[in-house]
Amino acid sequence: MKRSIEELISYLKERELRPSYQRLKILGYLLENRNHPTADEIYESLHSEIPTLSKSTVYNSLNVFVQARLVKQLTIEDSDTRYDIVTQDHGHFKCELCGRIYNFKINIDGSDTPDLKGFNIKDRNVNFTGTCPSCLKGKEIRGR
Repeated sequence: MKRSIEELISYLKERELRPSYQRLKILGYLLENRNHPTADEIYESLHSEIPTLSKSTVYNSLNVFVQARLVKQLTIEDSDTRYDIVTQDHGHFKCELCGRIYNFKINIDGSDTPDLKGFNIKDRNVNFTGTCPSCLKGKEIRGR
């Protein structure tokens, strides 16, 4: 999903964030690569294009985006912290074989949580792990 620089600048300014070149590139990367990247993956992908980019700039920009609710921070199975540009409620499925993370729709608001009455819920996450269809198909082929 390619976005113009003007759209990205507007997107950040609407949220009262300074649209620095690095922030624009990081946000653009997240919009184009919806694979739940880690900060290190973002850094590795952008460093050749922006040699002056530092890991701390990537981490700081991601933290600003999380605080502004532009990005969600994910930790699935105590592994690396990942970042998701999709901030609407949805679940995640992580394949135990290939490591890919898939988004799926889920009605989290409809969850009946009477045991949490009186609690202040800040965030809701639904994570599943298992084997994705591609890996299952590969296992079937190898098993023949």
